Amino acid sequence: MASAISCDNLGKQYRLGRTVGGYGRLTESLSGILSRRRTKVPGATIWALRGVSFAVPGGQAVGVIGRNGAGKSTLLKILSRITTPTEGRAVIRGRVGSLLEVGTGFHPELTGRENIMLNGAILGMRRREITRRFDEIVDFAGVSTFLDTPVKRFSSGMYVRLAFAVAAHLDPDVLLIDEVLAVGDAEFQQRCLSRMAEVAGEGRTVIFVSHDLGAVTRLCTRGIWIDGGTVKFDGGAADAAARYLSSGAKSSNSWRAPDDDDHDGAIVIEGVEVRPTAGHDAVGFAAPFEIEATYRVETPIRNAVVTVRLSDALGNVILTSWDGDSVDVTNRAVGRYRSTCEVPASILRPGRYWLSLGSFVPGAEDIDLRSNVLAFDIGAMGYPLNSSRVGVITPVLRWSTDAI
Repeated sequence: MASAISCDNLGKQYRLGRTVGGYGRLTESLSGILSRRRTKVPGATIWALRGVSFAVPGGQAVGVIGRNGAGKSTLLKILSRITTPTEGRAVIRGRVGSLLEVGTGFHPELTGRENIMLNGAILGMRRREITRRFDEIVDFAGVSTFLDTPVKRFSSGMYVRLAFAVAAHLDPDVLLIDEVLAVGDAEFQQRCLSRMAEVAGEGRTVIFVSHDLGAVTRLCTRGIWIDGGTVKFDGGAADAAARYLSSGAKSSNSWRAPDDDDHDGAIVIEGVEVRPTAGHDAVGFAAPFEIEATYRVETPIRNAVVTVRLSDALGNVILTSWDGDSVDVTNRAVGRYRSTCEVPASILRPGRYWLSLGSFVPGAEDIDLRSNVLAFDIGAMGYPLNSSRVGVITPVLRWSTDAI
């Protein structure tokens, strides 16, 4: 059986500080003429991708993971024919539906109805095919009230709902999805994941780029970890997630931001430490432990919280907590601070956990987010070894038995 996607020694090089050729469009030619009037400073070259080779059979769901700047989005842009590779080649067999950023392929002056028809035509579908799926698309997106409104007036959430609905319902043979789903709310994200699972189950191919490793391991059977533009691992999705997390976090109970840290914002995270509470010698199942975050407030800010998140080896989020649960965060004045939370004993299964921390204003975007900055182990001391317990958490609960 022929592969739905084949990449052979794929590479993409960018030259910093210079304009490179594209597809020969009129806008590119005009841009080139105008750029000659400006002095361009020669820049270094960087390889966003280098030596990437893999094949994906039809009907497989593949998660592509890696840190920001690893080359994931560049790979999808090449597969979508948005950009050309510098070396190697990529072959896709079948009709491609892609969603690489909010509103990809949408014309802002056209209405939602018109953009559905336009996107279907771009995918090579006949009008009757688009009409047959039209009501299903609108129902999934939940934008029927605004269907005849120009999409330039849509919110980012409405944009992504309609864009995903079009990409996933117009029967593509290959569906390419970038991190854009993070724009939607939790309920819509779950619907998107369910729809992608349906697409894969129908024998179509899905390439899913995401930082949500839990979603990747739930949806995908295969994972490709890209780092520095090269493939570091290609195998089972759970194995790929575990290797990526292990590489990205220090096996340590503390982390400090590097001296050349370039994060800025109202709140800047400086470090975090995981330590046993007073009276205990180590972090273990039967003992509570503390997570202490240090940070500085650069400008006064209202209602911002400092948050910590623990994930397991598969990227599943085990718990999230923020200081606003117990601390008045109405006004944060300029200065350096330390926030400490206590995780109760006999809750988390012994094993390795990854810690992320950051700050945000509820309902708004992140102020400063540090993902998987360290890995730490919870020891097995006090863990009941005489039983086989399953579950994300394994608390020792209080029971009583009475004769009746």
